[in-house]
Amino acid sequence: MLNDDKSIKAVLATQEPIVQELLHDEVEHGVLIPLKTNLELRDDHVTGRVLITRAPTKSVASTLNVLREMLPEEIVKGMPHIRRCAKPSDLPAHLKTQFMNDSPQSRQIHTGKSTWIYMVLGPESVLSRQELVQTLTSVEGMEEEIFIRSVPVPLVAPTSQVQAAMWSQHFWPCVYRKNNPLGPHPAQVSRHTEEITNDAAIWMTLAHQVANESHAAGYGEPMGACIVQREEAKVTLVALAGDARWHGQGKCGHTGNPMAHAVLRAISMVAQKLVRAEDRKTETRVTPILEFEAFQDNPLLDCEQKVFEVDHPSPDGYLCHGLELYLTHEPCVMCSMAILHSRMGKVVFRHRMPLTGGLCAEDRSCDHPSLNGADGGRGLGLFWRRELNWSLVAWEWESSGCVKPLPVDMAVHA
Repeated sequence: MLNDDKSIKAVLATQEPIVQELLHDEVEHGVLIPLKTNLELRDDHVTGRVLITRAPTKSVASTLNVLREMLPEEIVKGMPHIRRCAKPSDLPAHLKTQFMNDSPQSRQIHTGKSTWIYMVLGPESVLSRQELVQTLTSVEGMEEEIFIRSVPVPLVAPTSQVQAAMWSQHFWPCVYRKNNPLGPHPAQVSRHTEEITNDAAIWMTLAHQVANESHAAGYGEPMGACIVQREEAKVTLVALAGDARWHGQGKCGHTGNPMAHAVLRAISMVAQKLVRAEDRKTETRVTPILEFEAFQDNPLLDCEQKVFEVDHPSPDGYLCHGLELYLTHEPCVMCSMAILHSRMGKVVFRHRMPLTGGLCAEDRSCDHPSLNGADGGRGLGLFWRRELNWSLVAWEWESSGCVKPLPVDMAVHA
């Protein structure tokens, strides 16, 4: 987040002349909020039951060895976020109370400095209590009546130290291993956020400018896209595009030309720059003759033309690999998939589109006539899904409201 107007001016002074020339709106402060994945929102509280036992401290090693020989490796090494061994004093309060009241021996185990250790055996669904009892009976020092209980535990690892502490109080002692099995690694998100935080407001401002200009010209909805490349602390403006769904056909119907959304136009402009660089190498150029240009990817505004005329800084890469995309609105499902297929590295948008957006994973809840009071369903969270062959880091950008695009209906596809 930019701290003050001086810091904004300092960042602006480092930008290329074309950026300073294009900016005519005030650049406002903003905060980057990383998006949550589907798994982070829905699987973080999924629990399952495991079986536990307890043994004297001197018998713990023998007990673990016996269990390793008895149980499959995937059970022995499963759920690494759950502490395999725990002292009675480390158990959650409700488990302490429950176990202390089991028997006089249990109360003794939980009184004073205990010489007993509780151990997680494995998932209850795949273990046989009878076999466990038979195996543990052979361990010297175990109770005559083998202690085995079933307790719930989180099935997925915690995504923060705070969450690990909370789960340790409510379920079983957990460990945070500074990773995120449900989304981008926290260190990755933190690093990327720090990389873009000082100049994100500049690119968001340009996206809002082109959105308003395109809408004022009657080309499309007030939506805009800005693509930049960041390499070794140098940021280059690569493409700038407004929405053009009504261009060339007039404002007919409710949706207009879906291929002329701002995202698709911006990606196509990047592609044209790459083709242009390749044509220069081969000294060939074939201009297609089309009755109607579906993508409407030729520059329509002066600001689009100025950026389009500047060559791509790295014309040898794959389309938008590693580039950053700044949007006024959350992209629709079609545009979200286009972003993934183009191998974009980062996406930042300002306004959520709860009915049509494809990046957010939150449930779609919005008071809109098109829903007729029904639930909008689950968000897709397309920026990070295990079943897709590409993922990226995405943020929602919150600001003080200085740059205000024209209103967009929540049912419109961005």
